[in-house]
Amino acid sequence: MAPWQPDQFTARHCPARGKAQAPAPGMGIAYTGAFAAPTLENLLMQSVTLGASDLKVTPICLGTMTFGEQVAEPESHAIMDRAIERGVTFFDTAEMYPVPPSAPTYSRTETFIGNWLATRPGMRDRIVLASKVAGPSRGMPWIREGQGMTAADITASCHASLKRLRTEVIDLYQIHWPERNVPAFGNLYYDPSQEKSQTPIREQLDALAALVKAGKVRCIGLSNETPYGVHEFVRLAEEHGLPRIVSTQNPYCLISRAYDNALDETCHRLNVSLLAYSPLGFGLLTGKYDATGIHAPEAPRGRMALYQRMKNQRWGRESALVAARRYNALAREHGLTPTELALAFCYRNWRVASTIIGVTSLAQLDEDLDAWSVQLSPELLAGIDAIRLELRDPAN
Repeated sequence: MAPWQPDQFTARHCPARGKAQAPAPGMGIAYTGAFAAPTLENLLMQSVTLGASDLKVTPICLGTMTFGEQVAEPESHAIMDRAIERGVTFFDTAEMYPVPPSAPTYSRTETFIGNWLATRPGMRDRIVLASKVAGPSRGMPWIREGQGMTAADITASCHASLKRLRTEVIDLYQIHWPERNVPAFGNLYYDPSQEKSQTPIREQLDALAALVKAGKVRCIGLSNETPYGVHEFVRLAEEHGLPRIVSTQNPYCLISRAYDNALDETCHRLNVSLLAYSPLGFGLLTGKYDATGIHAPEAPRGRMALYQRMKNQRWGRESALVAARRYNALAREHGLTPTELALAFCYRNWRVASTIIGVTSLAQLDEDLDAWSVQLSPELLAGIDAIRLELRDPAN
């Protein structure tokens, strides 16, 4: 890959200073191409501009957290090849991956991607590559020493990811979860007594700014954030002339819509794009667990059935499966598969800039991409809202 000129990028792709440009009316994100004809063939023509930058990505992103645990390296390479063939050029990973995380598999996903890029000359210039620095320890001491996430940790993690990914620059570098205490990953309430923050947001921004200035990172973003966090990162960036976040990567699906409770307004008004992860609710919204649940021996071999760590989290709540079954039934009533309904809910949603899909096979990838053409009728959308009004967001 040709050496990157950070000043050139700052001007053309990821403005590091100044206030955000106004979002498109009613959208908050800008599309190019004929959105009225949402076929997969014109997916590349419908590139999405993230936030106030000029960084353009495809509206479907290939998530990679299964690579290295559920997916072996040869299969992961085949999946990435197929994604490229079908027009998806936005890939997301993280230093923590694969999931579920463990010391033996730590950072394996980035290594797989780096090996894939190394054996495909010119491929790095064709894709937009996103990765993430892990936040404070969540029972994963193998990521780094200490419990927090310092400015030095951000820098060290980025350099290590660059090496594993075999690239000179990461297009979008995100903080995987906040350094401060927040209600996330199934925790419903903010508890001030649990605050252990040691690195102010300004220091985090300074560290990210240094990486942008050095040409190691093009754009910066957040993940698993709250309205306060998004607003504070934007405020401090504009106040001090630091790089502005372009996106936040948060869960968004039929059974987990916390984003709709104020974060959507925050991101729209501040022109920060949503990268929606877990659009299929860790498999619950595919319908594969409808008959058996996730605990039965005969349950399909998906991550919810395979890993006790997953069963113990928000997606493993009985209320989440109850709600998923209702949405899955609604899909079938309208002649759709559950997967088509769940993905179309994100694909067609004005709040979502790019939907992150995670797969374990080529068949799953094709199924997810084929759902791009699905449209949801007003009647079906009203049915979705009726279920949410009754059951709310059980996997928040």
